[in-house]
Amino acid sequence: MTQKRNPKVHYGQDVPGMVRDNLIIGGILVAQGIFQRMWASKRQSPTTPLVASLANVTILTGGLSVLESLAIMWSSRVAKLWERDSLLNKLLLQGHERVLDVGCGHGLLLIGAAKRLPRGRAVGIDLWSQVDQGKNSRAATLMNAQAEGVADRVEVHDGDMRKLPFAHASFDVVVASLSVHNIESPQGRHQALQEMVRVLKPGGRVALIEIFHVREITEDLRQSGMQDVRVSGPRFWHYPPARTVTGRK
Repeated sequence: MTQKRNPKVHYGQDVPGMVRDNLIIGGILVAQGIFQRMWASKRQSPTTPLVASLANVTILTGGLSVLESLAIMWSSRVAKLWERDSLLNKLLLQGHERVLDVGCGHGLLLIGAAKRLPRGRAVGIDLWSQVDQGKNSRAATLMNAQAEGVADRVEVHDGDMRKLPFAHASFDVVVASLSVHNIESPQGRHQALQEMVRVLKPGGRVALIEIFHVREITEDLRQSGMQDVRVSGPRFWHYPPARTVTGRK
């Protein structure tokens, strides 16, 4: 099942500050390199080959910086939706489950799950970091849910994934997309994963899309008692390449 994108809904630009800075710095470097090459082409001196070589390096460095920003923009606007559909398709939701999206942001997984839960409930929680996702807010997520026609199946909470405000064994499925790695410390990530396991019902499933700390996350889930923990191969249509970690309680 591939969900059609509603043009009125925007699921947020990841690391907007990094994207902006890379575009600006990369553009400046490319312009500087082009100027250096033009300067070198009009002069004949012992240093001319060196200046031309440095100009090429500057252009290459700037170009790579711009390309990285474009790759992140592509991932935020296109590849993340592919990742969402792939993850939710594999969960084979029956439509009655309670699903928790940890670090829900603008509601990419939250709303995608809600569309598959006509008799269930999709719950999101986030700290609403503006560094990790631009214009991130509870209101924006609820507006997206309204635009997608699932506001009656969605609820959103303010909170930290390291201390989830939910009872033990209260969810059938816990999902997260590119959120766990935003916790800087290994101990903090371990706490978050333990909390995800705690709120899962026996037999419940966890499915996480991540780009960093994948081995650590996998081991933490196993140490927390999860069974059948599996890691997908990297998917290079997303930048950085994404993997999925799944397990069952």
